[in-house]
Amino acid sequence: MSGGLEIGNKSLLLAIAIVLASLEAPAEDSADWPRWRGPRDNGSTTAGVYPVKWDATANVLWKTALPGKGSSTPIVWKRRIYLTAPVEGKDALLAFDWSGKPLWKCVLGPERPGAHRNGSGCNPSATTDGQGVFAYFKSGTVAAVNLDGTLRWQTNLQARFGKDTLYWDIGSSPVLTARDVVVAVLQHGDSYLAALDKLSGKLRWKVARNYETPDEGDHSYATPLRIRHAGQDALLVMGGEHLTIHDAADGRVLWSCGGFNPDRKPNWLAVASVVLAGDMAVVPYARGNRLHGIRLGGSGDVTATHRAWERTDTGSFVPTPVEYRGRIYVLRDRGEIECIDPATGKTLWSDALPKKSANYYASPTVAGGKLYAVREDGRVLVARVEGKFELLAENDLGERAVASPVPVAGRLLLRGEKHLFCMGRQ
Repeated sequence: MSGGLEIGNKSLLLAIAIVLASLEAPAEDSADWPRWRGPRDNGSTTAGVYPVKWDATANVLWKTALPGKGSSTPIVWKRRIYLTAPVEGKDALLAFDWSGKPLWKCVLGPERPGAHRNGSGCNPSATTDGQGVFAYFKSGTVAAVNLDGTLRWQTNLQARFGKDTLYWDIGSSPVLTARDVVVAVLQHGDSYLAALDKLSGKLRWKVARNYETPDEGDHSYATPLRIRHAGQDALLVMGGEHLTIHDAADGRVLWSCGGFNPDRKPNWLAVASVVLAGDMAVVPYARGNRLHGIRLGGSGDVTATHRAWERTDTGSFVPTPVEYRGRIYVLRDRGEIECIDPATGKTLWSDALPKKSANYYASPTVAGGKLYAVREDGRVLVARVEGKFELLAENDLGERAVASPVPVAGRLLLRGEKHLFCMGRQ
């Protein structure tokens, strides 16, 4: 009898674990956009119908003035919009309702302005678990804010562990696990991952992540991904010429893949982030001249066994690729687009957006089979990419823009240098 009871308890615990794991998994498509690349971290959605063309009189639902220059992407939870921006020289998190009306602002410590022409002190995008909003700034400030705008806690990683040594502005967005907010600080010298308790801000763990690289190879502006690895909560991190998987509970390395710079070229840093297609990690690298397909799974050093393919003739430097319905869409800095099979790395088709002197710094978004690409001069290009490439429209925001488009519930949110825009069918 006792043996049968023990088996039953184990089965019950296993069932509970499976249910809890499924609750933590992101929805296939969602009316929310809780972090930079959306609910599935792939920069795409199949839900909703979104406008293709707009101008001063058509399909612009509203625009709201912003208090200062920021490069972060808005996030959406329950039809509330959250965005980081400087307010009178200080880091701040702002909230807007679905009509663009400001709801509150939570002002934090002093801003550390951007150095790059497209950079700012607010490059990282905020993220939410539906209970609070979490933000990270170039100043080193990490903050948790309740949904009513009250400050839960804040701390400054640079005051605690030293100023960053990046050549340019911090770009890596914070990542949430079940209990923590995790920040990656990958730079020359002391690189690390730090996990802070979401409720208290207490430092749960901090692990060093240092690799010897040529000049600037240890700099990373990429955002980690939360994944499942060997049945457990884990983090996938790119930087220091290594792709690594870390246990979300304590930060220890479970898996690593190197070999991204065998000829030890200088200035090969990580800017664009990794995107997943099933168990394949597609990794842009080498200033837009390399693209790698790395199989996940296994353990330890998988450098010699898990590189499924490598391209030396394409890639993206700044924009992070999109995964949409099992295909990878790569937008290069000058507007070239490639549709790639993630299993083989082969190009299925390639084309290009109209060339101008301006580059693409924002990561593209695919919604309903259409790719939305924001050029730094404020032009938003819309192209059909499902089935075949077809340029559909070129829209002008009227101001510079480098933030990624956010498609939610039939509305397209676009952040310019001075305004937050909402496009939709009127």
